[in-house]
Amino acid sequence: MEKRTSRIRRAKATRSHIRNLAVARLSVHRTSQHLYAQVFAADGETVVAAANTLQKDVMDGVKGTKNLSAAAAVGKAIAARAKAAGIEKVAFDRSGFLYHGRIKALADAAREGGLQF
Repeated sequence: MEKRTSRIRRAKATRSHIRNLAVARLSVHRTSQHLYAQVFAADGETVVAAANTLQKDVMDGVKGTKNLSAAAAVGKAIAARAKAAGIEKVAFDRSGFLYHGRIKALADAAREGGLQF
């Protein structure tokens, strides 16, 4: 099985489980250059908050977009924006990516920002 197919299979299984929990979902997508995070409402249709490495206010004082410090900046920004929207508790959807490196750094920063997983 190729790498992308395996990742999508893992992502579908996770999203199915999160849908049954009926809580807000923090979804993360990683590319080779950038990192994107969105908080979806419990219904799964509405984006409540979003942050990524393309936004200038998120990347102030951070050197580069594909390192751990950039991931931490996105995690802090998404936590602040979700809390401003009234969301405290989320389910972490890593989109099939391994919980390692930039994904882990984003999750740790979001937890420090006040989100509960």
